[in-house]
Order: sequence, then structure tokens, then C-alpha cells
Amino acid sequence: MSTTSSATGPLAGIRVIEFAGIGPGPFACMLLSDLGAEVIRVDRPGARLGDPKDIIGRGRQTVLLDLKNPADVAQVMDLLAQADVLVEGFRPGVMERLGLGPDAVAERNPRLVYGRMTGWGQDGPLAQAAGHDINYISIAGALAAIGEAGRAPVPPLNLVGDYGGGSLYLVVGILSAVIEAKRSGRGQVVDAAICDGVVSLMSLFQVQALRGTHTEQRGSNMLDGGAPYYRVYETADGGFVSLGPIEPKFFELLCEKVGLPEHLRQAQNDRARWPEMAEAFAGIFRTRTRAQWCELLEGTDACFSPVLPLSEAAQHPHLQARGAFVPVDGVVHTAPAPRLSRTPARIQGPAPKAAVAVADLLARWQQG
Repeated sequence: MSTTSSATGPLAGIRVIEFAGIGPGPFACMLLSDLGAEVIRVDRPGARLGDPKDIIGRGRQTVLLDLKNPADVAQVMDLLAQADVLVEGFRPGVMERLGLGPDAVAERNPRLVYGRMTGWGQDGPLAQAAGHDINYISIAGALAAIGEAGRAPVPPLNLVGDYGGGSLYLVVGILSAVIEAKRSGRGQVVDAAICDGVVSLMSLFQVQALRGTHTEQRGSNMLDGGAPYYRVYETADGGFVSLGPIEPKFFELLCEKVGLPEHLRQAQNDRARWPEMAEAFAGIFRTRTRAQWCELLEGTDACFSPVLPLSEAAQHPHLQARGAFVPVDGVVHTAPAPRLSRTPARIQGPAPKAAVAVADLLARWQQG
């Protein structure tokens, strides 16, 4: 596999200059690369390259430049002059101090889309404060809603903030701006703040709060583990299974298959009886192993799944059939998503083993 113009995804021909960082910026650039964009990462001299297990860093080429050196900054500007997208995740003001802010870049390339990935955004009282995923989802109302009743909130890995509210919103903003730039010939700044994205992700729960159907007590709502038909239960062998039959007909099927007592089957949404129903389900699921419950329920409309650790996910028959994990040079990678019928995404290669020269890139680009 190569990370050159041989890319065939829907973004083939789009050039992205990524300034090396951590978290949501690199993940966004992995997605853009999988979709066919040519991603050039600008990293510092002496940066460690060649880690075959760096899945997030796949599908790139890397140039090593000192952004405090004016001559190296000039090389970066030469790349940006020929690029479509810039992605950076520094604190507000850093790129401006380096001479690479939006105004300076626009003078060289007015059609460039300037993607800025931060936790707090480019302005506001917290814009210059350090933070991480857990902090951004805290002020957006998400963390307070996740966890068991009567216990402290539980961080949902970094999926809700960094990747959900950050990377995915950055990619949506970049692609929207690229489409618009094709019409107008003018780029623009994409201010992707994780706190903004998470607030957006909480839209459903804002609707429920406005309607009075969502309470701010963890473990008391339908989707936060409060509903006995939408939660996780332990099995006889210490495994876990998940239930999610929200629709009455699916709930009825589950009840029939597992043998929930008759007097509870009409109480699906009777919150006063949820504790009794949850206790009944818990007792039922402790009577068989996870594998036995899979044999009975998986693939039915009972909305059932085993709770698998990541080490087992790649072996699940459905994910195997979907090709959700793919080998790249002997390393198991997560497969590109989403899937496109005519211009499919693909992994353009592993994380780069060696840096390339800016002059070589520019020469290739000039050749078309």
C-alpha cells in the first residue's frame, strides 16, 4: 500500500496538511486519509516514526520541520500553497505566532480550508486553558448523565468528547467547507471545539429535558441504564449481555424467550415497577452462561448482544463477515468507515517509517 496519488476513495485528489498533535486531530486525519485524501503530517525534527501499531497515524506521509525556524516555516507555506485543507490542534494563537495563522495562509492560498481542533474553541473564557476529553464533556452536560444511580459519573473513554464531539465534527466541517470552496474559490476557518460538538450530541436529551421526560439523576432514564430493558446484565459465567428492546413488540419477544414473569410483562414503562423488573431480569440472566444466552437470543428481534471486550470483538462472526478488522503489514487495523459503493475507502498504508522531503512532494504535485 502507498500513500500517494494512487488513492481511490471519494477524497482522492484532496491534499491535507496536518500539524502533528494528539487526540482528535490525528483521528480526524486518519478518517480523511481512509477516504482517499493525501495527508502530509508536519512533525518536529527527531520525531519517532515507523511504529507499525500506530493505527491512528496510518495513511500519511511525514515531513520533519522546525516551526521555529523561518526557513522551515517557508517550506510549510509552500506546501500549504498547494493544499486544500490544513488541520491543527494547538492552543489559540500559536499558529499566528508561528506566522501560519489563517490570514497569513490565506494570502498564499485563499481557497484553503483551515481546520482548527481544540477542546474549548478559539474564543471564550476557557480558550487558553489546558484540558482533556473529560473536562470538555463535563461542562457540556454529558458526563453528568453517564454512570450508575447513586455513584459518580463514569468517563465514557474518550469516545464522546475527543472523537464524537471533536474529530467527527471537524471532519463534517472540513468537508462542508471544501464543497463550498469548490463553488466560491474561497476557503474559511473551521472552529471545531469539542465542547460545542458534545453540546450538539446532547440534542436528544435537551429535547427530552424540555419535554420533561429526562431527569438529571443518573440511572433513572430509558437510555442511561434506568430502564430494566435497556441495560447490561451479568451471566452465570461472569460475562455480560446487553438488552435494548425499546419497542413493545421487541420487549414482548424478549419476555417470552427468557421467561419474565407474566405480571411484569405489561409494566415495560411503569417506572415504579422498574426495580422489580430489573431484579427479575438479573436473576434470569444469572441462570445461563453468556454463550448460552447468545445461542437463544442473538440474531432475534429481542435486541440482544453479548458484551465483548475489544480482544473478542474481532472474532465475532458479524464483524468478521463485515471485515471490520483488516490486516496491514501483519498488524490488525480497524477498517475504514463508512462504506461507499462506488469509491470505497481503504487504508492507504501503515504509519510512515521515514520522513519525505518537501521538495520531493512539491515536485510530484507539480507533475500532477
